[in-house]
Amino acid sequence: MKSLSHSVRLKILCCLLEQEQSVNTLAETCDISQPAMSQFLKRMKAEGIVSSRREQTFSYYSIADKNLLKLLRAVRDIYCR
Repeated sequence: MKSLSHSVRLKILCCLLEQEQSVNTLAETCDISQPAMSQFLKRMKAEGIVSSRREQTFSYYSIADKNLLKLLRAVRDIYCR
């Protein structure tokens, strides 16, 4: 839960709720630099929150834990409507 308390990390997870996204897309959506986004994603991957896959020169990220995905969707449904 500590990882979810940071506003940028939470925004990243909200962006990943419906589909995987590239580092560049996430950086643009969250309005931060690509190197900063890479650092956030590196930490979240080490904590098991996100997973990644490579396709040519791009890395795509998604939410790794299905229970976290359910939790985030429930929070969105309750507080974001």
